[in-house]
Amino acid sequence: MFTDQSNQRLLPINTYPKWKYVLILFVVAISLLYAAPNIYGEDPAVQLSALRDATISEQQVEQIEAAWQQEGLASKAIERDGEKLVIARFQSNEEQLQAQEIANKILNPSLENQSYVVALNLAPATPDWLSSLGGKPMKLGLDLRGGIHFLMQVDMEQAMARQQEQLRRDFIESLTAEKPSIRGRVETIDNGLVISFRNQDDAERAFSVLYQNYIDRIDINLAEQNNRPVVRATFNQTKLQAIQDNAIDQNRLILSNRVNSLGVAEPLIQRQGSDRIVVQLPGVQDSALAKRILGATATLEFRLVNHEADIVAAQQGRVPAGSKLFESERGPIVVFDEVQVSGDHLTDAFSSFHPQTNQPIVSVRLDGEGGARMLRTTTANRGNSLAMILKESVPVFEIKDGKRELVKSSVVETLVSAPRINGAFGTDFFIEGPDFTPANTKDLATQLRSGALIAPTFIVEERTIGASLGAENIEKGINSVIIGFSLVVLFMLLYYKAFGVVANIALIFNVVTIVAVMSIMGATLTLPGIAGIVLTVGMAVDANVIIFERIREELRHGTGVAQAIDKGYSQALSTIADANITTAIAAIILYAVGTGPIKGFAITLFIGILTSMFTAILVSRGIINLIYGRGKKPSKLWI
Repeated sequence: MFTDQSNQRLLPINTYPKWKYVLILFVVAISLLYAAPNIYGEDPAVQLSALRDATISEQQVEQIEAAWQQEGLASKAIERDGEKLVIARFQSNEEQLQAQEIANKILNPSLENQSYVVALNLAPATPDWLSSLGGKPMKLGLDLRGGIHFLMQVDMEQAMARQQEQLRRDFIESLTAEKPSIRGRVETIDNGLVISFRNQDDAERAFSVLYQNYIDRIDINLAEQNNRPVVRATFNQTKLQAIQDNAIDQNRLILSNRVNSLGVAEPLIQRQGSDRIVVQLPGVQDSALAKRILGATATLEFRLVNHEADIVAAQQGRVPAGSKLFESERGPIVVFDEVQVSGDHLTDAFSSFHPQTNQPIVSVRLDGEGGARMLRTTTANRGNSLAMILKESVPVFEIKDGKRELVKSSVVETLVSAPRINGAFGTDFFIEGPDFTPANTKDLATQLRSGALIAPTFIVEERTIGASLGAENIEKGINSVIIGFSLVVLFMLLYYKAFGVVANIALIFNVVTIVAVMSIMGATLTLPGIAGIVLTVGMAVDANVIIFERIREELRHGTGVAQAIDKGYSQALSTIADANITTAIAAIILYAVGTGPIKGFAITLFIGILTSMFTAILVSRGIINLIYGRGKKPSKLWI
């Protein structure tokens, strides 16, 4: 306790303007409101999702609900979100599992053609009035909820090869469109193409055409190679970077579509480094299904059959240029390399049965551009055969420094079928094969409708975290926060007395504000994130310790009580700001260069720094000003 020895008249310092108190009350009210959803927890739920053109009707929901009631399962609530999504809440995980099995049997009676996903989920139990205001609980990371973690690597060599092939086609189309047409030999080089010509005039004409049309994409030079004029086209650095970024971004989007087919709530799909993608599936425990869906590299290509090729010569290794030999149910056939329609244009694929033969088939639907190309192809080639080639990439891995890394991948092409074109067709048709079964047509349809990846992407790392381990992590994390918080509160009470009470009130507001900000931002709370909260608690009280010790120092020097409070807060501000700014910079760097767990720690730490600055300085001083300010003349402080 320090007594004021000064007899001088104290000025009315330590007084906040009203707007500051309004700001504090507003922030505290908003924080309490948006932190509240985390109190209510989550309900075990069953999520019913309709795929493709299917919808979930009221009759289906009533049928499922009646089946649940017949088995003694009573849902807490059934919520509908449009015609494609229904969420049913239950009391326990046991009821949730039973309900999932029953609903799946009703919605997907046939294993061959499943139009619905019945997934386990956790639905926030936030009251409707709070949800209507935008209140929602924090997302829980994989280490807290359980699930599967995949690290996937994109084959950039294949991405480059794909761009080179597209550029080759564009070049040929541009040169043959000239009058008279320009002909040359196109060869692939490391990061581009080289086209050789018979004479200098053709080379110069080709250079002029290609330079005019493609200089924004590539570097084009007129040169000489093996005593022949050539045009050399290479991707510039900007284009190379764009190819890499596009492969990552497009594959990430396609993987998101594949995850949606699994019915996963709150998945995490983000880029890591220059050629990797992290996929985290909270709540998913079936790793085999997830790997089959996410790791699918198959795409479908439609090419014309080369009927003029000599099959015997092709079997002896003399395959015509621009063609490839395949084995079919009718024997060997030669197929052109040129792709008429690629899997990029495929919008839907599902397994079904032929209406006449009852054999398993895969029904395919193309987008508008793909349908138009297919219509032109089938119209112009009636009587020919259209080969359907399934392309799949096979990876080759190598262990480097204890980590699995992709070395290269090779493309395996399989002829699915080569039916005769009896009539023109466009966007909707089906494919069939001699080895088709209900099971493999279902898998093929799933792979095809998941989207053709821009470049093959392979799983290089896999981790599965059980739900029980996630619950244990939550319990330990919460206990660590409670223990750390309690020890800090006890220390402040014993050491700083009344000022310790003020610091503890500010500390409580700090934790509430952290939770509220993370809930509003939709940030994901991870186990390292909980460590960040514990660290923030210590940092928040550290600011008050600096302030209180400064006040004590002023009182020892005989400064008046009111002036000591004012100087303690104002003079300690620069020290507190410097320490927090440097820590914030470190948090930003951690977030920029770190991976999942480190990012979780960094974002929690950064939010905690901002909230602790607000509560330790603004809130705690506001309370002190109410007690000792407003023109009061305190003679002693309990500090």
